[in-house]
Amino acid sequence: MKKILITGGAGFIGSHVVRRFVTTYPEYQIINLDKLTYAGNLANLKDIEDQPNYRFVKGDIVDAAFIDDLFEKESFDSVIHLAAESHVDRSIFNPLEFVMTNVLGTVNLLNAARKYWKNAYPAHRFYHVSTDEVYGTLGEEGLFTEETGYDPHSPYSASKASSDHFVRAYADTYGMNTVISNCSNNYGSFHFPEKLIPLAINNIKNNKPVPVYGKGDNIRDWLWVEDHARAIDVLFHGAEAGQTYNIGGHNEWKNIDLIHELCRIMDSKLGREPGTSAKLITFVTDRAGHDLRYAIDSSKLQRELNWTPSLQFEEGLEKTVDWYLQNEEWLENVTSGNYQSYYQGQYNAR
Repeated sequence: MKKILITGGAGFIGSHVVRRFVTTYPEYQIINLDKLTYAGNLANLKDIEDQPNYRFVKGDIVDAAFIDDLFEKESFDSVIHLAAESHVDRSIFNPLEFVMTNVLGTVNLLNAARKYWKNAYPAHRFYHVSTDEVYGTLGEEGLFTEETGYDPHSPYSASKASSDHFVRAYADTYGMNTVISNCSNNYGSFHFPEKLIPLAINNIKNNKPVPVYGKGDNIRDWLWVEDHARAIDVLFHGAEAGQTYNIGGHNEWKNIDLIHELCRIMDSKLGREPGTSAKLITFVTDRAGHDLRYAIDSSKLQRELNWTPSLQFEEGLEKTVDWYLQNEEWLENVTSGNYQSYYQGQYNAR
């Protein structure tokens, strides 16, 4: 039986990846390692927590001794590494926390993999999930490709760029079987409500101001999170060792246009007069180092492994709104902090 360690599997993207692997591959043993910081929520995985091929372990990838011990006990075949501090605003206020988790944590995992896989690297895969923010910013034209030079502009993106370089260095130096993917912005269910889309949905629902940085002119490429999880599945099983792949939706939106579309959908869903929710839009001082535009060229992934996004953005955005409106208890528990008691209630009793 293949045993896969998935780090950060209680977070937004991680929970979708864990669920996909647990349900799609019952012959795999999936170990979900998560520190359960503010963005880690085991309630995201209630539907699979009792599956026989799934197990949760609470721990911190910054703790090298813990990681070493875990690898020794579990004899993992592969790692899918999603654990990261990921919020740009938080990185501006506390860069060191991002260095510790995103850089040192990644190196701890690489060191343990190198030690316990004992140079039998072709049989073991280390898949590192990264971001398009490592590339910096684009002008009005052009796309990020796998050959685009790194030019990070925030402590978050700098920490992710560094972790990418370490993964490549371990592949080059030790011959490890690594894969890196750099993905555009994700949206969908179980997204922590400090991020743009779930924050806007929650604020509109509660008639609170919807903050938009600057004039809302920043452009992002958006991808439905379940399409990202499917891409990770495809790359984990089919990517050539040592390769990097970009994952994107070919779906660029100005932040202000996205918010207006959300307002339109919310007005319709909540039975409000058209234009009601748009009155909540509030422009705030722009974020320091705010990149103007990200856009991903994912043609390599599409060409080599036949992956394409499954949803048009408007359809995916409506599905996302529906999910948040239908899961008010989840959203209330997250915004109140009550979700943090789920681990104690669920796992201390076992």
